Amino acid sequence: MRATRLVTLLLLLQNRGRMTAGQLAQELEVSVRTVYRDVEALGAAGIPLYGEAGHAGGYRLVDGYRTRLTGLTADEAQAAFLAALPGAAAELGLGEALAAAELKLRAALPAELRAHAGRIRERFLLDAPGWYGDADRTPHLSAVAGALWERRALVLRYRRWRAPEEIERRVEPYGLVLKAGRWYLVAAAPTGIRTYRVDQILGLRTLDEEFTVPDGFALGAYWTGYLADFRARLHTGEALVRLTPEGARRLGVPAAGEGWTQARIPIESVAHAHGEFLRLGADIEVLEPLELRARIAETVRTLAARYAT
Repeated sequence: MRATRLVTLLLLLQNRGRMTAGQLAQELEVSVRTVYRDVEALGAAGIPLYGEAGHAGGYRLVDGYRTRLTGLTADEAQAAFLAALPGAAAELGLGEALAAAELKLRAALPAELRAHAGRIRERFLLDAPGWYGDADRTPHLSAVAGALWERRALVLRYRRWRAPEEIERRVEPYGLVLKAGRWYLVAAAPTGIRTYRVDQILGLRTLDEEFTVPDGFALGAYWTGYLADFRARLHTGEALVRLTPEGARRLGVPAAGEGWTQARIPIESVAHAHGEFLRLGADIEVLEPLELRARIAETVRTLAARYAT
């Protein structure tokens, strides 16, 4: 809409000072001719801006002029809370709203704070996903987010790790969590509040049924409890090990001087610990459980025989 574009042009000049017609056209994704027409329209509306000719010229507002057209739309307000994660905002379909919200927030700041915000943006970057592995494909994320905003129930076709691997379930979406580059849906299901990986949703349909989130439910508190329960279920066993100073450092265990350190380490399972401890090579010796020690010893013998040739 032209009205939105005119406001954006005005805010760009207020935030950045002098800008050429070409720069404005690039920011607004329009032609230079359109920028000329928009500038004329703003001037006719009484906005005190003027153009300067020459190589270093451009358009600028009269010194001291500031617009109060900085109110945020609903989408922009939602996007503002995702300002630290522009990739996440884009995945939720709020990329353009985030850009507009940021522009309006910067316009509302005093000049010295705008400069400070700009320096922060130049010097700090939050990159949430981990190093290894491609980002999960989440084709249904926007639909899930839409149902979440509108408080609409969903029917999910979902893939899980245990049998039956594919299920269909009606859920009421309470919240979305971005953890280490992966999206999780927190939703009420027939068996209680459950957590679903969004990339494991095979299909969905949004129902006309509206729902109400129970009083007292807080997404942050639920997620904290979920993580604590997950960790408690994850580490159900224990291993007694000896570690070199390097092994202790890599496992985050306080080292007992320059020699070996004996410690008890929580483990998820023998199979999982087998792979994790092998990464430490000669910096670890497993003493207990005997099943884990025997499995590692067998792997080492196999490797020794393989590389002996």
